[in-house]
Amino acid sequence: MIAYSVHHCTGVLLMLCAPQAGSAQSGAEKELAPSGSLRVAIATAPAVSTFFSTLDSATGRPRGVAVDLGADLALKLGVPVTYVHYRNSGDLTAGATRGEWDVSFMPVDEERARVVDFGPAYNLFESTYLVPATSTIRTLAEVDQPGVRIAVIGNTTTGRSAERQIKRGSLRSYRTVDELRDALAGNNVDAVGLSTTSLRMLAAMLPGARILDGSFHSTANAVAVPKNRPAALAFVSEYIEAAKASGEVRRAFDRAGLTDAVVAP
Repeated sequence: MIAYSVHHCTGVLLMLCAPQAGSAQSGAEKELAPSGSLRVAIATAPAVSTFFSTLDSATGRPRGVAVDLGADLALKLGVPVTYVHYRNSGDLTAGATRGEWDVSFMPVDEERARVVDFGPAYNLFESTYLVPATSTIRTLAEVDQPGVRIAVIGNTTTGRSAERQIKRGSLRSYRTVDELRDALAGNNVDAVGLSTTSLRMLAAMLPGARILDGSFHSTANAVAVPKNRPAALAFVSEYIEAAKASGEVRRAFDRAGLTDAVVAP
């Protein structure tokens, strides 16, 4: 059975049935799924990456790494899963302070760690720039030059790293991957900064676009829960380590077509 409802703050929620928990809730369940359903925060984009999920055009259901890991985590916990949709990692992070979700899988950085507690990493990734087919830019050093317009998603790990490093170019913030794609396609910017896996999905939509070699930022995607939920953090941490050891994380990457994505050790 599939039920759809509307979340007044963040958009569409999708609930999938999972085995019901026993009558006695564990401490982990009380902290991790206080509503009786595991609310998994996901960010959606035009295509899947190790962080972004996508929506199936026929069914409207989310698909991606975070979707699969969230469903498997709910199964281990013994509760239904509900997906809370956001358009970028900044909005997703802010949702934790409003009590909108219980667990997520997101890029790690110090700013974000002020409002969530991170468990183990499940993926290592780097960020670089994508330039259009007509661009004369060939290296990362050529991006930070006067007159070069650089686009990032604001209030994100990669965006904050670009803000710290760009000194001579012109940095522009957008809200979604869709907006980045349209800005580059419309000649409104000269380069787009994102994780390499996210840039690969963008490059497939922009004929001739090139991903620059190297990286300007390296970090990890990790499981996270809102602050001050120690039992929840312990449960999801144990889950991620087991999922890496069992190959479930690798399988989630492969199902999403991310065969070159790196599973964190």
